[in-house]
Amino acid sequence: MKQPVEGFSKLSKSQKIDWLAKTYFADPEKAITIFKKYWNDDTKLQKLHDEFIENTISNYYLPLGIAPNFLINNKLYTLPMAIEESSVVAAAGKAAKFWSRRGGFRAEVIATEKIGQVHFTYKGDPEKLRTYFKHIKPTLLSDIAAISANMEKRGGGVTGIELRDRTDALKDYYQLHCTFETLDAMGANFINSCLEQFARTFKKGAQEYSGFSEDEKQVQIVMSILSNYVPDCRVRAEVSCKVDELNEDHMPPREFAEKFVRAVEIARIDPHRAVTHNKGVMNGIDAVILATGNDFRAVEAGIHAYAARDGKYTSLTRASVEGDTFRFEIEVPLALGTVGGLTSLHPLVKLSLEMLGNPSAPELMQITAVAGLAQNFAAIRSLVTTGIQKGHMKMHLLNILNQLQATEEEKEYFVRYFKDKTATHQSVTEAFYKLREKA
Repeated sequence: MKQPVEGFSKLSKSQKIDWLAKTYFADPEKAITIFKKYWNDDTKLQKLHDEFIENTISNYYLPLGIAPNFLINNKLYTLPMAIEESSVVAAAGKAAKFWSRRGGFRAEVIATEKIGQVHFTYKGDPEKLRTYFKHIKPTLLSDIAAISANMEKRGGGVTGIELRDRTDALKDYYQLHCTFETLDAMGANFINSCLEQFARTFKKGAQEYSGFSEDEKQVQIVMSILSNYVPDCRVRAEVSCKVDELNEDHMPPREFAEKFVRAVEIARIDPHRAVTHNKGVMNGIDAVILATGNDFRAVEAGIHAYAARDGKYTSLTRASVEGDTFRFEIEVPLALGTVGGLTSLHPLVKLSLEMLGNPSAPELMQITAVAGLAQNFAAIRSLVTTGIQKGHMKMHLLNILNQLQATEEEKEYFVRYFKDKTATHQSVTEAFYKLREKA
């Protein structure tokens, strides 16, 4: 039976790996070799990666690909995409090329407001609390002057504080609902620092406030934290063209447009389809977010909450045919940054941002929303024409061959062999072993 390990964090990286290998692996030496194989030969760069998180033992690589030909607001971009899933980058590039010949993508930022909250309990008279809030609000703002000075110099800072009574949902529960503008920064540290100071000021002020009884002075702070649900930090992207320009090889333009619109409508009314539909959107969004050093978990959580904002989970995209015009659009919350965090530390993140022309946060919001729209367009186009498997499995072919430990010559042979065939796992495996038998 395995025992808890003491003092693990104080061990060196090699000591941690030795303990891990001996405790959990049948072949410790093989495990150690694999872990060390992914260390960077540049010791300075490896030390930088080691310090991103705690208890590092190795690096976990994801491929960094590029999707060219994205025409966004009449400006041409090549998008960096960090993702492990086959066919995503190819599909994004294909969609970008398709729309670059039809006027490109149009995108606009609707708002950039971020949110944080101080959650607390209060057991007294609600009217007294409202009066106290009006009294303490100027002090709340003045007490964060040192924290917000640099942000305010750049044009950002706290944009609002309001008291919210949530006792209808939870006994004695209130919150300070605060809004922020963080410009090109992701702003998490700034927002949380402001919130924690708000909490200290609010609690201390309550203890000294003459309008409260002794019991009412006992405001209890539960927690102070930013929210990853940012419905007022939102971006919209769209494409449109004449229906006749949807000249697919597989069906007439009007039929393609109508099937496409119906596919999106199905995702709007059926949550089972909507989840998979939106996963396709996030294939594009997450890949760009990872490549640019942003927090894809925060974005995922916020976007999926937004998809369910009306009480039912639904599609993030909309499609329509009005007269002879086809339109496809997306509107999503995206709280992104282009300064701070990994953006100034990770060498590949810095190159990815430079590839995009060192965009501002609002510009990166537009680029990222377009990546999601492009990916969704590519997926739906495949679904309503040839089906998703033909293209996906062709891109997945090399993964299957690598699992089978194919040689380079065998890989080249099967890429040619499956050029005009559907490459399922079974068909590739059968063809592979037949070739091996002949050899």
